[in-house]
Amino acid sequence: QVQLQESGPGLVKPSQTLSLTCTVSGGSITSNSFYWGWIRQPPGKGLEWIGYGPYTGNTYASPSLESRTSISKDASKNQFTLQLSSVIPEDTAVYYCVRGYWSGIYYYSPGEWGQGTQVTVSS
Repeated sequence: QVQLQESGPGLVKPSQTLSLTCTVSGGSITSNSFYWGWIRQPPGKGLEWIGYGPYTGNTYASPSLESRTSISKDASKNQFTLQLSSVIPEDTAVYYCVRGYWSGIYYYSPGEWGQGTQVTVSS
């Protein structure tokens, strides 16, 4: 059974770069049957996609965050990483890493989630 675990700083100052890592166990991130992504939930708001993509192929980012988002994958560590630059207080949220089935054409809803990690942007 695959498990995902987020790690990273809980507090980031405005204008800095947020970096979170998702460590995957019980499955390989190089599998082409799945995509890997990040979702966040700001306080009092709904879930928001940040970005996602398979190990090979394109990575997609939310248009509202695309200019500040970078997602990378490290097969040697079985990890994938989110970097969000120039953070603002509105980036405060619980951040989740997720896995979902990818048919090669369609991206299905995520089936596996990490437990989530709280990130606060504040000086």
